[in-house]
Amino acid sequence: MDLRLNDKNAIVCGSTQGIGFAVAQQLASMGANITLLARNEDKLKAKVSELAKTDSQHHGYIVADYSSPDSLQKKVGEFVSGSGPIHILVNNTGGPPGGLVSMAKTEEFTDAFSKHLVCNHILATAVIPGMKAAGYGRIVNVISTSVKQPLSGLGVSNTVRGAVANWAKTMANELGEHNITVNNVLPGATNTARLSSIVSNKATKTGRSEEEVKSEMANAVPMKRVAEPHEVANAVAFLASPAASYINGINLPVDGGRTGSL
Repeated sequence: MDLRLNDKNAIVCGSTQGIGFAVAQQLASMGANITLLARNEDKLKAKVSELAKTDSQHHGYIVADYSSPDSLQKKVGEFVSGSGPIHILVNNTGGPPGGLVSMAKTEEFTDAFSKHLVCNHILATAVIPGMKAAGYGRIVNVISTSVKQPLSGLGVSNTVRGAVANWAKTMANELGEHNITVNNVLPGATNTARLSSIVSNKATKTGRSEEEVKSEMANAVPMKRVAEPHEVANAVAFLASPAASYINGINLPVDGGRTGSL
């Protein structure tokens, strides 16, 4: 099974922490040249230095903020025009704030739609021409299991994640003939800063301890624990590899079996 990514160039978004950085680490260990994308340059510099690197590999970063799509488009466009083809794009960004969908404000939807779907599209359209020319492309979107089963208290997130999944499936149908695959990885509860925030908010609202809330989450999973970031990253890395050449347009839950649907 060919998992080698030597001479492949990858952009990994939201990659200074959590699942994003774990993905970058895994792709680097498989031989890819990594470009981290996030908004904090100091963190980017620190994380680039932590990536595995052989003499033939080179890593770098792009400073960009998803709250400014026009700036993102300009920066990524300039980078791609000077870097050669990008073979792998991992779209990943933090989820919208929680809350009931019936109580959500209009601007919460427009902000989330922009940061998730619009920015994903900006990044994809910037790299697709190079993927076509190279005859190799992997676009992997890190979304959420809410694509298959909406999650209570995450109304805006449920809505926007579903839109991203449909965008990705449509893109997969259009690009498959060019040897470009588009797939979604759907993490369940994962030990990240995002989970810590959700746990803290729920504990505050319910009056329970954070330990109780996290234990409840773990017990809802057949494996009785939450995931570690590297476990989600392994799925992303496989889909980015040559071994996954005929896997296209799927939603892959990485949730320990928690999602109730098939």
